[in-house]
This record gives sequence, C-alpha cells and structure tokens, in this order.
Amino acid sequence: MNGLMIAAFAIGYLAIIFEHPLKVNKTASALLMAVITWVFVFWNGPNLHALGEKLNDVSQIIFFLMGAMTLVEVVDIHKGFKVITDLIHTGSKRKMLWVIGFVTFFLSAILDNLTTTIVMISLLRKLVPEAKDRKILVAAVIIAANAGGAWTPIGDVTTTMLWINGNITSFAIMKSLFLPSFLSLIAALAVFGWNLKGNYTGAVARAREDTVEPGSRVVFFTGIGALVAVPIFKALTGLPPFMGILLALGILWLVTDLMHAPHETRDYLRLPEVLRRIDTSGVLFFLGILLCISALDVAGLLSDLAYFLNTYIPNLSIVTVIIGLVSAVVDNVPLVAAGMGMYDLATYPVDSLLWQMLAYCAGTGGSILIIGSAAGVAAMGMEKIDFIWYCKRVSLTALVSYFTGVGVFLLQQMV
Repeated sequence: MNGLMIAAFAIGYLAIIFEHPLKVNKTASALLMAVITWVFVFWNGPNLHALGEKLNDVSQIIFFLMGAMTLVEVVDIHKGFKVITDLIHTGSKRKMLWVIGFVTFFLSAILDNLTTTIVMISLLRKLVPEAKDRKILVAAVIIAANAGGAWTPIGDVTTTMLWINGNITSFAIMKSLFLPSFLSLIAALAVFGWNLKGNYTGAVARAREDTVEPGSRVVFFTGIGALVAVPIFKALTGLPPFMGILLALGILWLVTDLMHAPHETRDYLRLPEVLRRIDTSGVLFFLGILLCISALDVAGLLSDLAYFLNTYIPNLSIVTVIIGLVSAVVDNVPLVAAGMGMYDLATYPVDSLLWQMLAYCAGTGGSILIIGSAAGVAAMGMEKIDFIWYCKRVSLTALVSYFTGVGVFLLQQMV
C-alpha cells in the first residue's frame, strides 16, 4: 500500500512541476493527490483521529495565509505601497539596484515574498519602461524577496509553517537568520552591480504619476502595523498566530468600513469586494500539499526517509543544504512540510540548528532557478523572463548568494 501511495505522490508532484506543458492547474493536482493519499491511509485502517489532528495543524496555516493575503490586498487596492515607492529618488542604475534590493528585502520580511515581488515589479515598470533594462533588477527582486522572507516568521510561507508548528520562535529566528539573509543579498547585489553603469532617464518622475485612493496612508500603516504586531500578540497571549492575523484583519475591516461606508462610490475599497481578489486557487494548493504530506507522515514514510538520510548523510547541515538546492526545482512548501514530519521536536527541540537552517535554505534556495520559488514564477509570468536567460545570467549569482548565507549561518554557530 505504501508503494501505491508513493506512486500517487510522485505522479501528482510531476503534474505540479509540469503544470504549464500539461495545461492542468497545479491546485487540481494537489487536491487530487491529497485525497488519494489519504484514501490509501484509510485502506490500511480508518484513522479519523490522525486526520483530525493533521487537519487542525493545516487549518491554522491556511487561516493565517488567508488573513495575511487579505490584509495585503486591502493595502494594495488603496495603493498604499506608494508610501514605499516614493522613497526612490535616484535614476542611477547601480544605486537603483541597491535601493530596490534593500526595499524588497525589508518589505518581504513583513509581507510575503510573492506579494512583494508583484509590488516591486509593478513599480519597476514605471521606473524602467524598457523590459530588457529591467531584467537584472527583476532578478535582484527575486533574490531579495526570498532572502527577506526567510528571516521573519511572517515573511515566507515555509518560515510561517515552522513558526505556527512551534519549531521556531519569532525572536530566535530573526536573531539567527537576519545576518545570513542580509549578507546573501549583499553578495548578489555586489555581483549584479559590478558592471552596471549609467542612468535610467526620467525614472523618478514616472514613479510619482500614480494617484492614491482615499485613506491610503491610514490603511498602509494600520495594515503593516497589524502584521508586525502578530508575533507580539502570540507572545503576549499564547494564542496561535492565526488568531493574531484574524484580529489584525478585524481591525483593518473596521477601519475601512468607518472610512468608506458613508461614500457609496467607495464600495470597491471595502473588505467584501477585496475578498474577491484573494488567490483562492493558491490557498487550496497549499491545503492540498499540506494534507498530502500529512498523509505520508501518518503512513510512516517520512520517518523512513529521515532514517535513510541519517544513515547515509548523518550531517544535518548537509541535509538542509541539499533541501535548499532541491527547492530550486521542487516547491519549498512540501519540502519543509516533509522536513517537519521527518524530524520530531522531541529529538530536535524548538529553535534548534536544524529548524533555523531549514528555514534559510528552503527560503533562499528557490532563487537559484526562476521556477524554484513563488517569487520567481510570478516574475517569469509578469516579465516573460526566459528560463535559459535566467540560468545563464542569474543562477550562478543566486548560488553564490545562497552559499554566502549558509557560510555566515554556520560561522555564527561557531562563535
């Protein structure tokens, strides 16, 4: 039966990887894969208790993601991110590279890397109208977004998963991963900027043409403040993170209703309309993947895999580095979910080196190939960046960036 389950997982995962050639949405493959693997689990013996426990864990992640995505959409529809884009006052190619990199890095630490990438590419289209001139900047955005998302509990789905599951704590992950993530970005920007010279003419003027919606600044600072407060809320109350994000969403919903309810023409700025913009397909994809990995865990396949890795690759640092490299090809969500199932908290306690290094490697390793992260796939679709071009011009830089962070992390452990 386990062989059939592995076959179902492999076929489903191949369908996800080759989503575009097959023209089958990855969400459909993930949902089918989840149900089929659980069918095999129940054929071995119905286990409603295990399904209920796993569904409880998965639901917390899904509710958190839905709340965070809604908060970001509210800020975006108000054009609140113009507060960030107005910080750019240069037309120099090299200076813009560094400014874009830093803004993306710190914005991604608060938002998720996918949303940050979309926001920054939308900005770059105004700053640099020629697509060929934007490519390196977009590549820098991908690396910066993935690096920035790795060091905070709310910046990347995989780090969020580890945080919600109790594998890491907010302060510890930020303390351990900020320097490796930041220096990995510095390494990438230094390589990109080595031969980048000249200016982008008229960039600042074009960036300032956009008008904002009523209350944009209030919504921006309320939304960002609410996101930043979620880890604090968890620390103060002990409640799981999804409760904090629901509180934040409720506050922003109240604020926007009070601002826009008296004006019938502003209904499109209120939460009921904003909810229509949420990527439901993406949420269901995460649900399918996480449920599928849970089935493999209940069947004992993940513990078998952990035993195999510990036998033939006894060094956990090497294992996590390999996971990061594999995440350049395979989505990092199931990789981290598998890692959480392979190694238990009794053996590897909260904030151990394994969980922290897994957060960094899975979060940044996806930058090595453009298909390796949500940020890269979004950029590929928005800017029509060719896979081969990315391999030739960016992959080596991303690899240097990745191993720079790994080296810094390991050096920190030695100090």
